[in-house]
Amino acid sequence: MTTRTLKTDEDFLREAIQMAREGMKTGQGGPFGCVIVRNGEIVGRGCNRVTSTNDPTAHAEVEAIRDACRNLGSFQLSDCTLYTSCEPCPMCLGAIYWARPSRIVYGAFHSDAAGAGFDDQFIYEEIDKPREQRSIPMQQCLRQEADAVFQEWIGWEGRIRY
Repeated sequence: MTTRTLKTDEDFLREAIQMAREGMKTGQGGPFGCVIVRNGEIVGRGCNRVTSTNDPTAHAEVEAIRDACRNLGSFQLSDCTLYTSCEPCPMCLGAIYWARPSRIVYGAFHSDAAGAGFDDQFIYEEIDKPREQRSIPMQQCLRQEADAVFQEWIGWEGRIRY
């Protein structure tokens, strides 16, 4: 058996695309895959597992971020590149920004995913709306009680900044 060496963005992106295909064909979820690379080595992998786990957050990028962070023992991926088969949705983009990789390389556009029935345009539109006009009602209350925890955090000696 020959071990192939992955070196280029295209090589790693093809690996993410293969993860998408495998996840789809094995019934794990939709056709999305992701790998995370540090120093030329894959440190995290993920495919969409939404339908097989009944977890709407189990997108390929989130799964790969969780895997990479577990493998690296860190909640930051600042020296990593994230390769994903499709331009990240708003949720995944948020998770990616929290993980802080140095770059993102993606295959298909989110408009390509929309053409296959995975349309997240409504989320982009919802984000731009004032809170009171969003399709899922939002209610704010107990601000002072909730903010008190943030004030405790500011003075807590055990906090880890992120």
